[in-house]
Amino acid sequence: MTSTSQPNALVTGAGRGLGLALARTLLAGGWRVVVDARRSAHLAAALPGAVVVSGDVTDPAHRDALAASVSRLDLLVNNASDLGPSPLPRLADAPLAAVRRVYETNVLAPLALTQLFLPLLRASHGTVLNVSSDAAVEAYAGWGAYGSSKAALDQLTAVLAAEEPELAVYAVDPGDMRTEMHQAAFPGEDISDRPEPEAVVPALLRLIATRPPSGRVRAADFAEASA
Repeated sequence: MTSTSQPNALVTGAGRGLGLALARTLLAGGWRVVVDARRSAHLAAALPGAVVVSGDVTDPAHRDALAASVSRLDLLVNNASDLGPSPLPRLADAPLAAVRRVYETNVLAPLALTQLFLPLLRASHGTVLNVSSDAAVEAYAGWGAYGSSKAALDQLTAVLAAEEPELAVYAVDPGDMRTEMHQAAFPGEDISDRPEPEAVVPALLRLIATRPPSGRVRAADFAEASA
């Protein structure tokens, strides 16, 4: 990451949850932050100073609009995700159109954005942070579409790290959080015991700052290290 000027970040899926919490903290830390979200009317007030680009990461025209908003980049956070139908269906019943949408959002869009921004990331020796899940490595009934998409994202992350050794490239499992998406995975259940997304951000900042070897990491490990 460059250290002689203001660092620049792009955070997708920043309309709520972890993306919003991370973008807010980066802004407070002096970063220039570009964010995207499908629901963005609230972001001018929620993220004062951020560059907000409304749209869907699966849309090539939207990705081009993001590229037009960025001239330097130190950190790419592929956070935008699609859970799929709620309640979560078993694989036997999963609508293929919905599964395709999950893969478009969770796998193909991060790859497309990475391809788009690789020249800027190479120039800054930057960081790619792909938000993964424990569902990528554990078999949970109902999580077949989402979990397999995150497993694919993990493998893309690993290959990118091998191909781009000058970059720091991570698939990050943030752990369970009290988010709208997590609530959709457990409709009607009380998830108030899960931590707020803001509780995960310090671990992500430590990861970004310390730049350990590229690979799959758990945010919880960096939270413990910073305690």
